[in-house]
Formats: sequence, C-alpha cells, structure tokens
Amino acid sequence: MTRQAFILTTALLLAVAATATAQEVAMFGNTPSRNMVSDDTGIVSEWDVDTGSNVLWSQPVGSQAYGGPVVANGRVYVGTNNEGRRDPSVEGDKGVVMAFDATTGDFIWQMVHPKLSSGRVNDWPLQGVCSTAFMEGDRIYYVSNEAHVVCLDAKGLADGNDGPFMDEIETGPLAGDIIWSYDMINELDVFPHNLATGSPLVIGDVLYTVTSNGVDEGHVNIPSPFSPDFIALDKNTGELLWESNPVGENVLHGAWTNPAYAEIDGRGQVIFAGGNGVVYSLDAETGELIWEFDCNPEDSEWILGGRGTRNNILSTPVVYDDKVYIGVGQDPEHGEAPGHFYAIDATGTGDVTDTHMVWHRGGEDFYRTMSTAAIADGVLYISSLSGFLHALDPQTGEHFWTYDTFAAVWGSPFVVDGKVFLGDEDGDVVVLRAGREMELIGEYNLGAAVYCTPVTKDGVLYILTRNRLWAFQEGAQSEPF
Repeated sequence: MTRQAFILTTALLLAVAATATAQEVAMFGNTPSRNMVSDDTGIVSEWDVDTGSNVLWSQPVGSQAYGGPVVANGRVYVGTNNEGRRDPSVEGDKGVVMAFDATTGDFIWQMVHPKLSSGRVNDWPLQGVCSTAFMEGDRIYYVSNEAHVVCLDAKGLADGNDGPFMDEIETGPLAGDIIWSYDMINELDVFPHNLATGSPLVIGDVLYTVTSNGVDEGHVNIPSPFSPDFIALDKNTGELLWESNPVGENVLHGAWTNPAYAEIDGRGQVIFAGGNGVVYSLDAETGELIWEFDCNPEDSEWILGGRGTRNNILSTPVVYDDKVYIGVGQDPEHGEAPGHFYAIDATGTGDVTDTHMVWHRGGEDFYRTMSTAAIADGVLYISSLSGFLHALDPQTGEHFWTYDTFAAVWGSPFVVDGKVFLGDEDGDVVVLRAGREMELIGEYNLGAAVYCTPVTKDGVLYILTRNRLWAFQEGAQSEPF
C-alpha cells in the first residue's frame, strides 16, 4: 500500500469511527445507571399552554400513553395505543410506537402491534405499548404489548423494508419497519401478567430485559414458574444468549421494571428487580448471579390485593457510587401503604440482605413507590405513589425536605439545569429548585395525567401526558392550546 493510499484509508476509517461515535443513544433514565439526571442547559422554568408561551409544539398521541418519551437523532419516540387513529385504515385496539420530529413535532411514522388473543390476563385493553424504547443510532429496541422484544429501523419504511419481515400491519412510508422480533411467549413460554412492559437496556452488542413473567388472572397460580425472569439477546440478530430464573415460583404478582448496568470492581453487573421483591445482580456476560438483596423485612407477608406488608418492585434500580438505590411498591390499584427505600452496597456477593444495606427509610417515613430516583450534587430525589417528593442525602438517607403534589405520582423526578421536574396524575408538572433547601419555581397543568418522566434534549423539555406529547423551549411561541 502506498503512503497516499494508507493516509486515505486511515482517514476513511477515522471518518467512519467518528460517525459511529456520533450516533446518539437515548433510554429510560438517560444512561445505563438509570439515574434520572441530565447535563442539558437552558431548560424552561415556566410555560403557558393557554397562550402558547414557551411551547415549541404539541401533538396528540393515543388515549393512554405510558412509554417514553425518548429523544435521539432528531426524533422523539413514545409508546401508546391506537385511539388516536393516526392511520384511519388501522382500526380497533392496538399497541403503537410513534415517532415525531424533535424540532417541528411532525409525525414521521408509527409501528402497530395487534393485541394478544388471550385478552386482559396478558394484554390489558387500551394500554398499548408501555415499554420506553432504547434508541441507538438507526435502531430502536422495545418490548411490545405482545411480549415481543422488537428491533426497528429508526427511519421506518420510508427508506424501504430493511428487515426480513413483510407482514407489518402498515406498509406505507409512514409505517414502522421491523428488523427483528423475539417472541418471549412462544420461545420461552413466559406468562406476562396484564402486560409486558420492560424497557430494554443495550450494552455493547447485548440487549437485556425482564420478561414480565407473573401470575394468572386469579392472582394465585403461576402458569410458567420455570420460565426465565430475565434474558440477554444479541442486539443485532435477536438471538437468545442466556436466560436467568432466580424468582421462579416466588413471583408475587408481575414483573414490570427495567434493568440497570454498572461496572463495579471491574465486573459488569446488570441489576434488575425480581417479581418477588428481591433485587438481583447478574454477571453481564454470563448471567451468573453475583448478589441478591430482599427489599422487604423478614417478617413481611404477601396478601392478595396489596393488603399485606410485603411489596414487589415497580421502580427501576439506580446505580450511583457503587450503590444501588431502589424502593418497593405495588400495582396502583392496590392503593397506598407504607413502603421502603434502600441504599445497597453493590460490592458484595451472595445474599447481601443482612450485610450490605447502607441505609433504609420505611414505614410512615416512606410510602409505596413506582418511581426511580434522581441523584445530583449531593441530593437524592425520590417520589412516592402518594404524591410526596422527598429530597434525601444519598450517603446517609438524611431527610432534607418533602414536597406534596396532592396527587398520585407514577413517573419519576427528573433533574436538569438546576431544576427538578415531576408530573402527577392530576396533570400538573411541578418545577422546583434543585438543592438541599426546598424552593418552588412553579406548577403547570397540562390537561391530562402525566404518567411518564419528563426528559430533555438540546435545550428542549419533552413531557408525555396520557394523550398528548409536549415540547417546551425558552422563547418559543405557538398557537394557544
């Protein structure tokens, strides 16, 4: 090879590497540690939907939306149902993933999934796709309402059918394009209770997700106790790499949470909450169990309908400073009750329940939660289903302050640009100053329940309500809503 050819080849390789590096990644929790924090700046502190002040755009979605939003490579992705009828030719109850232009709000495409024939026991009516997608470059990964782990082309069918599937419900330029799909029910005999919802995590070439394996409609029997609770797939092909079944016959209700990842003591750990109220750490390469921690007191008892003192886990573990932060909770239909929140030392092995608890808040000090923690600048923010947002010391658990939203909270606090954002079931979004002293900036109503966590990208705040996606930016002006 001549010197000129070598230089040209090297330049081309560097250009390809730079392009690959520039591919954006977005996911539930922003990073694999799942910490609900962003280093974005210039984020709005206030807006007015009645006048359109600081509203960049807004778009209707379905009638119920729980998946997302995630933003990357100029697009916003959400999971919802088909009640919005973006394509009038697609009728009836369906699960839907929608893509919008992040700057203009223009609808780009949607992926439509049929409902399972088994009905509400596995695929609850009108819930749609509840998995928050993982976005990496030109690929999108999520779990559909059919309990399929799905990989889509980020551009949809507009650039042709890039996958082997020719049976998408929609086939026009505004339709989604499946690259591969892994059917967890047919392949693994899993039994999702009510819905499959896990939000996948991709590390390198491996995709990790829970299977949502749970109880039957009577809430007593476990139809598939020996099916895996957790799996690893090849992100390029969808091939099963390994599976793990630490919960087995001990599942209480369902398993609807998401995995986190961190390298601790030089070893990659993928950490997930089992359907029995126990947090598990697995070796990211092999699936071997590293440690486990029971997030309920030894004398706790599970009673149908949530009347007992034992809780399962609906929140996602957050890894920060070699510790795992997580709270317990139950299906919101079970109501409010005392819960627990833990800081766990993640450097142990085996059953670390009695040896690696750093601190704990429980009883009347902390109620059941579905939320995931945000940790920034020496303060941990965590909300409860009862509507309380707590600010705590992440090292000691010391209480700094509590804000009462006076409404149920399903989503999580999000910290960005020195502010904390949190939505509630009344449709209010509260904005507080981040820090050890509580300071209310404002509270704004969006007209419908906010079940998801706000996110930001390039100075824009995105909030998904039950039926509409909003984008807010400082200085923007839209028509009133």
